[in-house]
Amino acid sequence: MVRIKRGKSAHKRRKNLLKHAKGFRWGRKSKYRLAKEALLHAWSYSYRDRRTKKREFRKLWQTKINAACRKQGLSYSRFIHKLKEKKIELDRKILADIVQSHPTIFEKIIAEIKTKKAA
Repeated sequence: MVRIKRGKSAHKRRKNLLKHAKGFRWGRKSKYRLAKEALLHAWSYSYRDRRTKKREFRKLWQTKINAACRKQGLSYSRFIHKLKEKKIELDRKILADIVQSHPTIFEKIIAEIKTKKAA
């Protein structure tokens, strides 16, 4: 029987974990126990916040679009409703970008929406 030493694999595992803790503050970047605890939290936050990020950006786009619509005398909900009625398929991300970088184009979209249906 040969005795199996585990120092090499343990060192490799700890080194790998500390590699992930690079940039952390205080002892959490260099002490294994603290780094492990910090990474457990960090990874759970990153998983959670990848989903939260999507919500936050959608809220931001809605706010930008709403502000631009109000300047034109239209509420956000009516604007979105009329977009769907006219079958203009622009998502909120693109609309928010148009509002910020091309306000004249956004004004044309508003004008298109405000026109009555022919017939």
